[in-house]
Amino acid sequence: MDTVARGPGGDGGPGPADEGWRPIEAGVLRLRRLLLACWLGPLALAAAVLPPLLGAPLWALLVLPVLAGGGWGWWALARNWLSWGYLERDDDLLINRGVLWRQLTVVPYGRMQLVEVTSGPLERRFGLARLQLHTAAAATDATIPGLAPAEAERLRDRLTELGEARSAGL
Repeated sequence: MDTVARGPGGDGGPGPADEGWRPIEAGVLRLRRLLLACWLGPLALAAAVLPPLLGAPLWALLVLPVLAGGGWGWWALARNWLSWGYLERDDDLLINRGVLWRQLTVVPYGRMQLVEVTSGPLERRFGLARLQLHTAAAATDATIPGLAPAEAERLRDRLTELGEARSAGL
């Protein structure tokens, strides 16, 4: 039975000390933090400006929970980003993610039916791509977000090649 490397301190996530585990790009963290600021910024501004304009300055304290939520979100996004990683092995691909609910997905190369690389407008702006693996099982969630486009294409080509070689032997 193969053992799975765990992150430093036994937290279950891949880390720089783990041999072979590859992290996702830091651009994912920047993108998600930008989206958090875009969603909470206008809300914080409205909570800070509207009450004094309406003559109720104490209501301006409504901005505090919004700012606290933004601070917690900023920290939680970093923890989530650190939890993502993938490991290419001889017979399968491992994808590790999650902080509270850790999830390790193992995708055997011979079970892959389709490997696709996608990149939306915001992902392209941040130099990111997403690799999606499809298998015969409908419930398989094998996605690696936040890859550099060149790495996503390299991984797609390698996984496709390995998948074809493994499925030919069935």
